[in-house]
This record gives sequence, structure tokens and C-alpha cells, in this order.
Amino acid sequence: MILGCWVRSCVSVLLCLSLLPGEPVPTLSKDEQRVLARRNWWSFQKVVRPEVPPLAAHPVDAFLLEKIQAKSWAFAKPLPKEALLRRLTLDLTGLPPAADEIQAFLEDSSVTAYEKVVDRLMASPAYGERWALKWLDVVRYADTNGFELDAERTHAWRYRDYVIESFNRNKPYDQFLKEQIAGDELYPGNKDALVATGFLRAGPEHVVGGNQDLELNRQEALVEMTAGVSGAFLGLTLNCARCHNHKFDPILQADYYRLQAVFGATKGDEISIASKAEEERYAHVQQAHAAKLEPIKKAITEIEKPHRERLRAEKRTRLEPHLLAALNKPKEERSPEEKILAKNAEDQSNPAWDEVLAQLNPEERERRTGLRQQMHAINLDEPEPAAKAYAVAPMDKPETTYILKVGDHNSKLDPVGPGVPLVLANGFQIPEAAHGRRAALAEWLASPEHPLTARVMVNRIWQLRMGAGIVRTPNDYGTLGERPTHPQLLNWLAAEFVAQGWQVKAIDKLILMSEAYRQSAELDETKLREDPENKLYARAFRRRLEGEALRDNVLAVSGMLNPKRGGPPIKTPIEPEVYDLIFTEYEADNLWPLPKDRSEMYRRSIYLLNKRTVRLPMMANFDQPDTMTSCPVRPVSTHALQSLSMINSDFMQQQSKAFSQRLQGMPAEERVHAAHQLTLGRPARPVELQLAREFLAQGGTWNDYLLALMNRNEFLYLP
Repeated sequence: MILGCWVRSCVSVLLCLSLLPGEPVPTLSKDEQRVLARRNWWSFQKVVRPEVPPLAAHPVDAFLLEKIQAKSWAFAKPLPKEALLRRLTLDLTGLPPAADEIQAFLEDSSVTAYEKVVDRLMASPAYGERWALKWLDVVRYADTNGFELDAERTHAWRYRDYVIESFNRNKPYDQFLKEQIAGDELYPGNKDALVATGFLRAGPEHVVGGNQDLELNRQEALVEMTAGVSGAFLGLTLNCARCHNHKFDPILQADYYRLQAVFGATKGDEISIASKAEEERYAHVQQAHAAKLEPIKKAITEIEKPHRERLRAEKRTRLEPHLLAALNKPKEERSPEEKILAKNAEDQSNPAWDEVLAQLNPEERERRTGLRQQMHAINLDEPEPAAKAYAVAPMDKPETTYILKVGDHNSKLDPVGPGVPLVLANGFQIPEAAHGRRAALAEWLASPEHPLTARVMVNRIWQLRMGAGIVRTPNDYGTLGERPTHPQLLNWLAAEFVAQGWQVKAIDKLILMSEAYRQSAELDETKLREDPENKLYARAFRRRLEGEALRDNVLAVSGMLNPKRGGPPIKTPIEPEVYDLIFTEYEADNLWPLPKDRSEMYRRSIYLLNKRTVRLPMMANFDQPDTMTSCPVRPVSTHALQSLSMINSDFMQQQSKAFSQRLQGMPAEERVHAAHQLTLGRPARPVELQLAREFLAQGGTWNDYLLALMNRNEFLYLP
């Protein structure tokens, strides 16, 4: 009884502090009282910078050694220089070190040799490409909408490029955050900030034909916006409160809809960022392009016309009487209900393209295929559209947001205004006006006093570099998420992050310069038995390259990698069985057009078309996320399809041939050393030379030998 009175008194005091003089104290519901009584959870507490233990010169090492030395352990032995350079280069750029870079590092005996390499790699454009792969996983970015049609988003790629450039330019994280949530409100006229709001549309969108429930579609869009912010920046499973009060965390269902209401005056839009001259130039070249296609399209229509008309007439005879009556009635005389019926009748009467094609005789089909091939050839030169931002725009009037019973948009309960979760609010309020809601949310999140923002991001930096987060559930800092393995280190890094001006590179470099990062992944029986998950970081994690980085490394060693940066997504050849999943036999002439410049197909994987419903087998086999939900930690599986992709796929066969051609003309032994240097970052060992001689003497080919090299664990894993 006394405890209950104390809690209620504290709640009343907290609320009174947030009110202006003379304002009435609101009455709290029992649910709200329970939420505020649970504010003592560790992640909701203000970040307090702890003292660094006096155990090492480097603060990261000092915090880690506190627990390691308590077990009478030490860090694993440091990596040799060759292996360290390979790990660092792969980790920061996703690409292998060049031979001259290896040689320069081995010959540099200065105390700053390692730091110079860190600085060089962090200044590389590949640094942002590497970081973007991680961030795009978190925000579930793809180049298509998902669901049935999975149509391409023509201008969405600018957000991907924005992310890459932001990391390369070391944009302060608080600015990075604010641009993505409210770039249009906070930085009006700034094209990059407008493109950044593509974050709010990065997730899947249910865009299909036919009769649509517009209110449901709107609710789905708001759900995606809310999920994006709560997962990426708050690190909370807020979506669990969509249907009811959170079962485990102090988050109310009303909290969820208050945050959703922040976006109640926001809609998706494609906004021109081209100059008037650029738009006029595009209109002119597009008109000329369309003129080239017009006679071909007309000829195809003429081939299909009699069959289409016959099929349509047949389908109309099978319409229900009330649909046919509405269709036969003059348009101007139709009632609103009859207009809907007539539209349904039209949809049911129109033959599908495959039905029309099935009616063509062999001669007609051959003529049509030839015409389509002409059309596809012309489309390879289709002009790039005038620049637009796949972004969001404000609405004139905010929608009323309701709490929805079990999340059903047809079951509205009480209306709510915009706000943030009560457990984190501390009196903070979002304005009711349509304009400025997102700006207020962004400023609140970017506050140095916010308990979650800095913690969530430094944990992602740590996870990327060390192999596992201090909080191993990077999107869940609630009661079901894992507690930090080193809470003091997490707080120190979060405080340092803010003190360093929210610079990602500052924390990144700090971690990379530690002894903990530079230790080997050697397995110690005692450590493995007592700390199997390596929660003490007394050894490095054994980390496999992601599918994208693996493909990039194959291209790098074969000499086929195209270093071009940015721009629209690229299509690469896909396996016939994958093609057949997307398209039918009738349309299998060219619905996956490859770029006219074939070297474009060999660009880095981050620039490949990321289609939600169809992933490239190599990427899928190596655990690429499906991009339908946020992926804070990629799973790492091991199965037979990975070996089949790496040995039997057309891509790997092609690359082993290119690799062989790259080394052509060298003496055999020199060729073996060069192959090892390119793939593994070191020359061949004597036993490897002997194995190569035996393999080639027994009739093995260079193509197969090099393919085997690219299948070694040493190639697939960071040292």
C-alpha cells in the first residue's frame, strides 16, 4: 500500500514538472501508472559516462579486460601483419587488399603503420559502400515494392546513394537521423535531405491492381513508417503494441498509435529535383524515344487485335446478368453502383496477355516475337528520366489517428494525437499542427540526452567491427532483448559518440585501434568451454563474408570488377529456373533486360537490382535478407547449396576463366603465388605449391585450380 502511494506520488510529480503554471494535472489511467512505474529499465536511463578502468591504455581494451582478467585470461595473440591487413581491408571496404598495399604495410615498421592504413581505408569510397550494406539491412531497403507485382521503384536508388555518401563524408549521425525522418521539414530546399526521407518509404508497399481498400493501404504505409523509426533509431519492438499493450515492455497500445500519428500528415511522393532545363530535355528525348517505339507497338496491336476482340466477346457472354446490364448501359446514365459494376465487368471481360498469345498461330507468334525484340533493342537506349526523389511530402490536413482494436483499421477506438512512448517522454510533446510533427520527433531523437539513440548506433558500429553487438539484439533494447554484455563500455561509447559530434568514423576508428579488434580468432579450449558465445571478447569472432562481399571479392580477384559508383540499379544474368519463376514462357524473350554496356553487370553487389520477391541464388544461399522486415543481424547458415553456388554456378565458372586469363603468360610457380596473393593476401606455402604441381600434372586445369582457391575457407572468411 505504501509502495503504491509512493509510485503514484512520483508519477504526479513527474507530470507536474512538465506542465506550465496553472495547468491542471491530468488523471493517469492505471495502464499509464504501470508504465511510468517501470521507467527504471536500463535502456531507459540517461547515459552516464563511467570512469575507464586503469587496466590498459586504450579505453575499449580497459573495459573488456576488466571481465577477462577476472577469469585470469588475456586477449588472444595478435594477428600477423598480413592477416591483419586482410581483415582490416575486407572489414572496412568489403574488398581484398591489393598486392602493393600488402607490400607497403609489411615494409612499414613505424609505430603508426597500422593507423595509417586505418585512415587510408576509412577515406576510401568503398568505406561508405561497406557501411551502407549494413544500414540498408536495418531499414529493409530494396529497389522494388514487394508483394504480388513487386514493381520497380524508378528513383528509390537515390536513397541508397545518399546513405553511401553520408558514411563517406562522415556526416554527423544526429544530422543523418534528422534528414531521414524530417529532411523536408528541417532542411527545405536541400535535395539530399529530401532524398533522405526515402527512409520512411524504404520498406515494402502493397501496390496491386484491381479494387483497393485505400484505408487499409494507408494504414499499411503508416505501419511501415512507424516500424522503420522504432527499429532503426529507438531499438524497440514497438510494433508489438499495435494490437494491444506490449506484453513485456512498458509500451502502451496508445503509445504505438501516438507515434503513428506523427506521420498522420505525411504521404509518399515522387518529387522532382531536376531543373526546368533538365525536365524539358528529358521530355524532348523521351518523345523521340516513344516515336521510335510507336510503329512497333502498333504492329503488335494489329496482330493481337482480332484475337483480343474475339476473346472479349466470348467473356462477355459469360458475365452475370447484372454486370452485363451495367456494362451495356450508357456511361452518362449509370448510377454510382452501376459504375462500379461496369468497371468489374470490364475487368472480367478483358483477356489477359497470355490468353491472347495462346490464340496466335505460329506465324503470328514469330512475327510478334521479332517485333518485341526490336522494341527491347530500342529500349536499351531509353533515356534516364529527369531526377526525382522517392520521398515523402506533407499533407495539408493531418488525418485523425485512432487506436485500432487488434490493429484492424475497421475497428476504431479512441482518437489520439501525435506523441512519443510515455516511458520515454519526460514531458516532451509533439505539436498537433500538420507541419512540424516529424521535425519535432527527429529533434527529440537526436537530443544528446536521449537514452536510446546513441546507445543503439554505437552498438551497431561495434557489431559491424567486432562480429556481435554489446547488445546482441540490436533492434530490441526491451525486456526480451539481451542485456548488454558490457554495460559500462556501452555507456562510455555512447557518451564518447556524442562528445565527438556524433561522428561514426570517430567511434569506428576507436574500435579498430584497440587490441581487442586486432587479436586472432584462435580457439582456446578453456575459453571455448566457459565462454562459448565469446561474450567476453577474449578472442576475435570468425566471420564469413556476406553474399554481396563474397561476389565482390570474386570479381576483384578475377579482374572483372567494375569500380563505377552510384546510379540506377543494375540487372545481372539470372539462372533460367529463377527467370521461369518470374515470367512465363510466352514472355520469355526479354523481360529481364541486361545493360547495353556489359561491364555494368560486374559492378559491386550493392548496386545490383535488389528485388524483394526474387533474390539471386548466390545472395540467397549466403543469407541475404528478404528486405520485408528489418534485419539487424544476418543469420549465418551452412548448407550444400552454398558449395553448389560456389563451384557449379555459371557466374563462378565464368569468373574462374577470367581469373585464369588474368594470370596467363606467367611461369607456373609464379602463377600459383600470384593466385594465392590475389585470393588469400599471401604467397603460396611450400605444401600448397606441391599440391598445385600434383594437381596440374594429373591433368587438372588452371580454371579448376583457381575455382578451388576461391572456395577455400580462407577466402570466404575474415582472418
